Amino acid sequence: MPPTKPKKSKAKSKGTIDPCPKARPFVKWAGGKRQLLLSILHRLPRSIDRYYEPFVGGGAVFFALNSENRFQQAILGDRNAELMTAYATLSDPLWVESVIARLKTYQYDAEFYDALRKLNPADLTEVEATSRFIYLNRTGFNGLYRVNRKGSFNVPLGRYSNPTICDETNLRLISKALHQDRVRCLCTDFEAQVRTAQPGDVVYFDPPYIPLSVTSNFTEYQPGGFGLTEHTRLAACFRRLADKGVGVLLSNSNTPIVQELYAGFQIDIVSAKRAINSKGGRRGPVTEVLVQANLR
Repeated sequence: MPPTKPKKSKAKSKGTIDPCPKARPFVKWAGGKRQLLLSILHRLPRSIDRYYEPFVGGGAVFFALNSENRFQQAILGDRNAELMTAYATLSDPLWVESVIARLKTYQYDAEFYDALRKLNPADLTEVEATSRFIYLNRTGFNGLYRVNRKGSFNVPLGRYSNPTICDETNLRLISKALHQDRVRCLCTDFEAQVRTAQPGDVVYFDPPYIPLSVTSNFTEYQPGGFGLTEHTRLAACFRRLADKGVGVLLSNSNTPIVQELYAGFQIDIVSAKRAINSKGGRRGPVTEVLVQANLR
């Protein structure tokens, strides 16, 4: 189901800047940036004309920048249609209340989980699809989002004592952050999203990481994955933006392939602790890279 941006309330004056100081990601997402947030914010300018985030995921960087009022406009995107449907739905104050009401009725139960997982989001309303998406994310195994070759969500139920299915306070804060004329949510390819970027703008790329090993591959967050061909295309896009004078920052795994793709740019090695992995023994501290151009 392609996400559609709901109409904004007429009670809100056009162009109003309404920072949301406490909003945090509403979904757990492989590669989420809360671990590296301070390192990322330190590298980004205090004043940004347009902020682009084509792989928005849980949105930790966006919500932090929004709370500090560091951009004039923000364009958020991802090719994951279910994720972007959720962003578009939560941006509407009425729809977020409907999502909250629905989530409050959902049970942490294997039978209920399996029944909801089998539903096709394309057959659901935006509110139903968003509620399902949040529930499966909050109660599925280790917070993974994974689909099979047919595009069906196939993560089993997780083992939790008391998972937070509905964080209504945060969902309202999320809605407040997204419900601004200066914020747009798109379901589109990264190249198409950043085509209009100009000097004074900043693009933050946080793609599915190049795996450290064959078995640590988290590119199946959408049918087709994000392989070496896509990473090579992304690196070429990064260089074009840098040549135009656009501020660009990219995060990825610390691998020889990444070092080769971004040779010539400033590459900083940083440490992070990853909590999402299908193998418990492979969660823990890792080194990642932040690649930057035109940020100072």
